[in-house]
Amino acid sequence: MRLPRHPAFWLTAWLVWFGTLWWLSSAPREIPGTRDITNFDKACHFGYFFGGAGLFAAFLYRLRPAKPDWSTLLALCMVAGMVVGRMDEWHQTHVPNRSGDDINDFLADMTGTLCGVLVFRRMHRMVE
Repeated sequence: MRLPRHPAFWLTAWLVWFGTLWWLSSAPREIPGTRDITNFDKACHFGYFFGGAGLFAAFLYRLRPAKPDWSTLLALCMVAGMVVGRMDEWHQTHVPNRSGDDINDFLADMTGTLCGVLVFRRMHRMVE
């Protein structure tokens, strides 16, 4: 399966991901029926940032597909994940009926980002 090659596609997809995260974080309530599922929100943070890291890694990879620098790509994705994760937690502190600044949510974001980049590295040939 061939996916789009142009870096602008992947950057646009990541920006849509970011906008969707901001919109979801603006909701003043949790998903109904999930309060009793232990760490459900941490799994959501992990999964969402896993996907975002894959999109951002694809964007960076497509900038230099012939000679990717995997260390730099990982570092840039982790920095982007940290900035977005921190912004998300800060944003939630200003939304009624939401809590923010949860270090465990942030750690789930960072773990998802790391895993997303590592999985992308294994599967990057799909965007070659």
